[in-house]
Amino acid sequence: MKIRELSIPDAFEVSPRQFRDDRGVFLEWYRFDRLSEVVGHALDLRQANTSVSRRGVVRGIHFADVPVGQAKYVTCANGAVLDYVIDVRVGSPTFGQWDSVLLDSVDRRAVYVAEGLAHAFVALTDDATVSYLVTDVFNASREHGINPLDPDVGLVFPPEAGPLLLSSKDTDAPGLQEAAAAGLLPEWHAVRGFYDSLNEKS
Repeated sequence: MKIRELSIPDAFEVSPRQFRDDRGVFLEWYRFDRLSEVVGHALDLRQANTSVSRRGVVRGIHFADVPVGQAKYVTCANGAVLDYVIDVRVGSPTFGQWDSVLLDSVDRRAVYVAEGLAHAFVALTDDATVSYLVTDVFNASREHGINPLDPDVGLVFPPEAGPLLLSSKDTDAPGLQEAAAAGLLPEWHAVRGFYDSLNEKS
């Protein structure tokens, strides 16, 4: 298993080692010990989610209040998606920037998204099946979104996604600057303090 930090601090790409033979393939797609070495603490997983999307579907941009936040470990079990991590932590040196990773059923990579970061993806195939391990249960009152088409974020959607399909919930979400002005975004220093508290418990 290889783990690489993305250009957004506290987000990592995980590339598993795959073992193939005439029966098929075996891999470890999540290892708490290997991930905790780079994150600083083991994940306290509370919920697992799966979404199935047709080609062109955009899900996100989503994030949760910190504390407690909701860290995510995301992989694509079938098909392919382009996964985005967006830094919405006000005061972060990479605030407003994003990075992306291709998640598919060939390389079977995963992405770790720390609390306070925002997440989105676009499906590049029909029946793109994405599974998430998350560190807290869903709480609608603490969940927020940013319009994935916001030019201030500037997500680039690849041509193979085709025509985009978005929910009204996501297109009605505020832009990045509007969310910042409304006080919806997490603060960098507060999020770093939360990370430190998690690391101290490990």
